[in-house]
Amino acid sequence: MRSRVESDLTLVPAYVALGSNLRDPAAQVRAGFEALAMLPDSRVAAVSSLYLTAPVGHLDQPDFVNAVALIETALAPRALLEELLAIERQFGRVRGVPNGPRTLDLDILLYGDESHEDEALTIPHPRMHERAFVLAPLAEIAPDVMIPGRGSAGALAASVEAGGITKLDAPEQ
Repeated sequence: MRSRVESDLTLVPAYVALGSNLRDPAAQVRAGFEALAMLPDSRVAAVSSLYLTAPVGHLDQPDFVNAVALIETALAPRALLEELLAIERQFGRVRGVPNGPRTLDLDILLYGDESHEDEALTIPHPRMHERAFVLAPLAEIAPDVMIPGRGSAGALAASVEAGGITKLDAPEQ
């Protein structure tokens, strides 16, 4: 993957969850990795395997393909969110039914050691510690990363019910 980062910038590790269940979801998530690689002042440092997962919340929809990417970025949290929302729009994301079908969903899980909360963004992601479809790919690439107030991704992944999750493939290097 190409990188768009100047060598003299201070980069912060940020974990981004990717998910799709429309229009060839695996291809959507792989293309999402490529879109993340094009973020300004950022680079993709690691990507997880793809995972086939059952929907949560709104159950009457196709299964999802989920993954997690570690990016290193000089973008501030809110600027990163705006870039991710722009990528979602490029992929045809339409926000309708909460937890409903989507072409591509991008969520900031963690941003360095920072906490952030406003009307549009909460970091760490408030439900990530409960969701196997987030924890399995996160623990694959960063088992020791700490989720504030909860523990390590690896320990949390081992403690949540992972039924309905199937690892599809290994990440491309």
